[in-house]
Amino acid sequence: MRKILVVVDMQNDFIDGSLGTTEAQAIVDPVTEKMKSWEKSDIYVTRDTHGEDYLETAEGKKLPVVHCVKGTEGWQLHPQIEALAEPSHIIDKPSFGSLELMELLKQENEKEPLELELVGLCTDICVVSNALLLKAAMPEITIRVDGSCCAGVTPRSHEAALLTMGMCQIETE
Repeated sequence: MRKILVVVDMQNDFIDGSLGTTEAQAIVDPVTEKMKSWEKSDIYVTRDTHGEDYLETAEGKKLPVVHCVKGTEGWQLHPQIEALAEPSHIIDKPSFGSLELMELLKQENEKEPLELELVGLCTDICVVSNALLLKAAMPEITIRVDGSCCAGVTPRSHEAALLTMGMCQIETE
C-alpha cells in the first residue's frame, strides 16, 4: 500500500496575503514537519491558480478578493512548503477541486493501491472539495484529513468541514 500526502494550497495569499488568517499561519510549521516525514515522491501539492481576469469569473463575482493570480508573490507556495515539494508534483488548479489531481491519483491507484492523507488550506473550501472528489473517484481507499494541519476560513467552518468529511467516510484526525 503506497501512502500519498496531498498538500492543498499552502500559498502566500492564503497564509499571510489577501486571504490570510492567523489559523493558516499557525499550520505552516506543522505541515512542514509532516512533509519532512514523507518521501518527496509521495507528496503532491496543489496551487490555486487564477488569471488577471479573476474578478470577472464566477468565483470572483462571489468572492471579490483578488488572490493567487499566476506569477504573483501571493500565488507562490510558502517557501517552507516549496522547499519540500517535488516540482513535477505541483498541480495548478483553476477551481476548488482538482480534476487533474483526481485523475493522476486514480491512475496511480490502478498501478498500486493507495492510501491518501490531505492537509492544507482552506479546510472548508479546497481541502473538502479535493477530499470529496478523491473519495468519489476511489470509494474503496482510505482517505484521511489531518485537521491539525488544516485551517478554514473560520474555526467554525473548519470544524463543519471536518464533520462533513467524516460523514462522507473520510477519516478525520
